[in-house]
Amino acid sequence: MQIATAKHDGKTVLSLKEERLDAHNSSDLRDHILKLLENGDTQLIVDLAGVRFIDSSGLGALLSGYKNASLRSGSFVLAGLQPRVQSMFELTRLHRVFDIYPSVEGALNKA
Repeated sequence: MQIATAKHDGKTVLSLKEERLDAHNSSDLRDHILKLLENGDTQLIVDLAGVRFIDSSGLGALLSGYKNASLRSGSFVLAGLQPRVQSMFELTRLHRVFDIYPSVEGALNKA
């Protein structure tokens, strides 16, 4: 899985460079997030602007990241969800769990 990582004001932005987040690559994302958290990067923003499809494995990887960040008193927010991906979050009611922003800039500027 291709993931670009950048730091902005103490926050780490993970930009997923894949159109699909599914069973084939979700474990890579889960492992990448866990490594970042273990290295002390506890303020994570996941940019999903390029992701056009997500399945239950992808949702599970993001939920795992959220739980692991919470255990470390960190934050884990999502940004840039495409309409189809957003509908999956609404269908599974996960939009009530995650803080979701229209863009990375919005997530970076959150209070």
